[in-house]
Amino acid sequence: MKVAIVAPLVSPIGEPQRGGSQAFVAELACGLVDRGHDVDLYAASGSVVPGVRVIDTGVDHRELAATLYRASGAAVGGLGIAERAFTRVYGMVRAARYDVVHNHAFDAPAIGLASSLSAPVVHTLHLPPDVAVAAAIREAVQRDQPPMVACVSESQASSWRRIVQVDVILPPHIATRKIHFSPSAGSGAMFAGRFSPEKGAADAIAIAQLAGVRIEVFGDSYDVDYARELIEPRRAEPGVAVHAGVSQTTLWAAMARAAVVLCPAKWEEPFGMVAAEAQACGVPVVAFRRGALHEVILDGTTGFLVEPDDHQAAAEAVNRAPALSRSACREHAESHLDIRRSLDAHERVYERAASACVGVRLGG
Repeated sequence: MKVAIVAPLVSPIGEPQRGGSQAFVAELACGLVDRGHDVDLYAASGSVVPGVRVIDTGVDHRELAATLYRASGAAVGGLGIAERAFTRVYGMVRAARYDVVHNHAFDAPAIGLASSLSAPVVHTLHLPPDVAVAAAIREAVQRDQPPMVACVSESQASSWRRIVQVDVILPPHIATRKIHFSPSAGSGAMFAGRFSPEKGAADAIAIAQLAGVRIEVFGDSYDVDYARELIEPRRAEPGVAVHAGVSQTTLWAAMARAAVVLCPAKWEEPFGMVAAEAQACGVPVVAFRRGALHEVILDGTTGFLVEPDDHQAAAEAVNRAPALSRSACREHAESHLDIRRSLDAHERVYERAASACVGVRLGG
């Protein structure tokens, strides 16, 4: 099939990836190409994905800084800028012929403007419900050729189903074959993710300190105030090492050396790619029981889920985690969290979308 993938434009697609959605879009495009599909990846300027044809949309991601997702679910502005950006993107998409267009961008204009395309459209909703996006998706599904709506987990879908029909779950699974498994016992704790309230970097540091273990923290400033007030002051504290975002291979190598990975999410986590990657490395995960993390982690087998914001319980779990089987972590990742399962699901959805579109045209 000839597939157009529209990436989030808030950052270039390339190493080090700005977020999990961006990392998955790159892996999805690579996987589809490997399976023989003809893929165009529409992305912000500066994007590079080896082996994939990347279409430079001419969009400078810095212009979209005002649209970045906030823990409250609200962007600070930039709707007009986003609308101009996606008008440009879909103008480029419209000039080509595709069997299906798959949008992964977070913005309401990315959904609303896609309704003008003649090709069938799939929208993957990577974030919790947002007022503007919800309004756009409600309007889109009322059209004569409605898009297919996908969520990344059952947990996330349960929230979106209050707003719109969810057609399919398309999890952002990981390429376990690329991630080195380490059977050797690791040491210390690790956190990886953007420095913003919803990901819980500051909580991870506090939990590690309560557990009496050192922690390696990897990430970049996403929420400037959060990073300045809650992360930067911790750099000088003993047992805390704060690093900038690194490439996936470097991150996985560091992850494999840890005894435990912390995912103390402060929001309803839509999926939890870091938790999946940790298990592929053979590292158990300690997480707050929020969002889809219970779909990714086998509580008591590949990690521990504790009540949200309970630092004491999380610290106790950190000290128990090294006793869990690293082989069990890897086996769970390979059997339940591997991208091959996700690619199979994507191919089925694309075929279904294309067939439905043909049916609509014939019926017309």
